[in-house]
Amino acid sequence: MSLTDDQLDRYARHIVLREIGGEGQRKLLGSAVTLVGAGGVGSPALQYLAAAGVGRLRVIDDDIVSLDNLQRQILFGTADVGRHKAEVAREASNRLNPDVRFTETRERLTAGNAAALLTGAEVVIDGSDNFATRLIVSDTCTALRIPLVSAAIGMFQIQVGTWRGWEPDRPCYRCFVGDAFDSDDCDNCAELGVLGAMAGIAGSWAAMEAIRQIVGFGGEAVGKVHIFDGLAPAMRTLKIAKDPGCRACGR
Repeated sequence: MSLTDDQLDRYARHIVLREIGGEGQRKLLGSAVTLVGAGGVGSPALQYLAAAGVGRLRVIDDDIVSLDNLQRQILFGTADVGRHKAEVAREASNRLNPDVRFTETRERLTAGNAAALLTGAEVVIDGSDNFATRLIVSDTCTALRIPLVSAAIGMFQIQVGTWRGWEPDRPCYRCFVGDAFDSDDCDNCAELGVLGAMAGIAGSWAAMEAIRQIVGFGGEAVGKVHIFDGLAPAMRTLKIAKDPGCRACGR
């Protein structure tokens, strides 16, 4: 794939990076990323991926925009209240970059449809807000051998991790969180609150990790969880061991 003159201009700041260059930009233009959720994480992630020239984007989200989303979900404005998030995401992607082919999926991801919805993605970003969905996404990505970037926010904390659990000695997301809890139980920002700007950091970070998986730059991020504390502020990184007894990726 050769880059057009317009693309050379649009992606010039990527192309001059030694770690990306023209070849890396061509990889992005030929890639496919699926986002599970267009909320706090998905809103900024989608915009940076579209701007970066990811060739195919899919958003899976059955929710509609509500007024209390607007404090942190920067993809949406007041006029979007009551509209489908996936529809607004498609319009934003089209506005940002005509190079991107966008697919909107206005349905909830379940164990029954996950494989069909995630097949074909080169990377999946999961920004869903409950463990039940997160574990379905993780198990499906492990089975389909799709790199997964999971990102979560709560109050003043962010967690971002990259997973390729089908590989020897690489953990999956289930290795990190386990399965000994009620998978429907998950703290939510309606009860605990969240600083809106934390969503921007989490979504941008998730987009960067997805691009890392596509292009292959910098240090190895797989099997690590980066935790950012906005109150301190401070960051720490945990290296997660593969669980031999994990029912998704263990022996």
